[in-house]
Amino acid sequence: MDKNPDDSDVGDFIKHMNELEERVKTLEEKAARQTTEPLLPVGEEESSPEEQRLPEIEAKVCKQNILKIQCEKRKGLMVKIFLELDKLNLDVVSASVAQFGSFILDATILAE
Repeated sequence: MDKNPDDSDVGDFIKHMNELEERVKTLEEKAARQTTEPLLPVGEEESSPEEQRLPEIEAKVCKQNILKIQCEKRKGLMVKIFLELDKLNLDVVSASVAQFGSFILDATILAE
């Protein structure tokens, strides 16, 4: 039985779709790892032991340049975040920061 040219096109298409599915899976795994890793270290400044303790930070990358950060409120934390973004050659275009009580800081940052 001879292969119809359309059969080979379908086979190539299926192979290409399988490759794309594998690539999507790899990128999703990479994105999942990035959202669970700490975004930045807290500097070693003269402060109380409470302030030297690393804060728990939940950071998510939405799209490519939007960071969503939720963490314990700390004096100077936003400055440290902006400095770390600068080290990554990212310029902050806009930032929205909200405080919930005296403990939780919620920040959304658009950077380029």
